[in-house]
Amino acid sequence: MPKRLFAFVTASATALAAVPSVSMAAPPAPASWSRCAVCHDATKGGPNKIGPNLYGVIGKKAGAHAPAFKYSDGLKKSGLVWNAATLDKWIENPRALVPGTMMAFPGIKDPAKRAEIVGYLKSLK
Repeated sequence: MPKRLFAFVTASATALAAVPSVSMAAPPAPASWSRCAVCHDATKGGPNKIGPNLYGVIGKKAGAHAPAFKYSDGLKKSGLVWNAATLDKWIENPRALVPGTMMAFPGIKDPAKRAEIVGYLKSLK
């Protein structure tokens, strides 16, 4: 390798090493997420718990997002796709949206808390 090219490569590598790394950590969960976290993990590659892992759920078909999770037939056949509107209705009252769901959660009536949770789920990609 020519001396000038070697000097350039060495200087470039040294400069790149000095650049602080950018954290790709998930954004912090809002306090309202604590009710969901009892049953759901939301970390990339995290486990299913009592409920499925919800990382990357936005845009996915209901009942198919976490393949290793055993969803109810009602949820699998619902035809829902998880977006802000369907998640808001689900979080408000899962059993009203999908009768026969296995999710034994009464829902969150406060629209602001639901919006926080939906916003958090949208950020997980």
